[in-house]
Amino acid sequence: MAHPQIAAFARLAEGNVKPRRSIAGQNTLITRTIHDLAYDPVRDEIIVPQLFAQAILTFRGGADGDEAPIRILQGPKTQLSDPERLALDPVHGEIFVPAIDRVLVFPRDGQGDVAPIRILEGPDTQLRGEGNVAVDPVHNLLFMNGVARVPGRGRMGQVLVFDRTASGNAKPKAILRGPMTQIDNPYKMVVYPPRKLLLVGIRTEHAASEDSFVGVWSIYDTGNVSPRWTIGGPKGILRQPRGITLDPKNKNVIIADKYLNSVFTFSFPEVF
Repeated sequence: MAHPQIAAFARLAEGNVKPRRSIAGQNTLITRTIHDLAYDPVRDEIIVPQLFAQAILTFRGGADGDEAPIRILQGPKTQLSDPERLALDPVHGEIFVPAIDRVLVFPRDGQGDVAPIRILEGPDTQLRGEGNVAVDPVHNLLFMNGVARVPGRGRMGQVLVFDRTASGNAKPKAILRGPMTQIDNPYKMVVYPPRKLLLVGIRTEHAASEDSFVGVWSIYDTGNVSPRWTIGGPKGILRQPRGITLDPKNKNVIIADKYLNSVFTFSFPEVF
């Protein structure tokens, strides 16, 4: 059973330390588990998908304790169905929510029962599986990952690349897929626009594996392309990477591992 809270720690925290503060309690409307969140540096806000409440909650960046969200997206017009993940475009003020075979896009200021402003869906999109989404607002790209069944090759993980404003039955601009990519079960992604890089957390079909890693590609890579760099990998420290974020100022990559119940900070100047 997960602990329904958002915990904030000191950047240099290490070991078994208490959080500096946490958002938790009935007024927060946070349900049993949180699978993702996004931070808005423009508004100083935290945006959280709520799987069981069919909702997207937005909190003040400095929220603490049993504090209610400042905005809630929820209702039949939203078409939200078990939202687990999201991505924020702070430049254009949009929230992207993946929903297995489609991506719903909402205005950042959306409140209540608000319909999506765009929906990416249809057979030509090739969206498959419970994927994660990432946005590059500088180069106007949208990334969606998942697992596909490729004729003659079986089950393969993939990353699909679209125009940021793609909607309807749009075809991908590019597909990152193939044995050299080592993309098996892709999970959280993050983009670093200044270096035109995409980081993808990847695990095997098993619940946890020493082969799990975070791979780094160019945002323009397509096809069967090996990662430029990796964190973890064969007999590495990671087991089930679930969250990735970047600390450009200190040139660090921060990775949360579900199986190890830990947050790792790696010095990775090559990315920055």
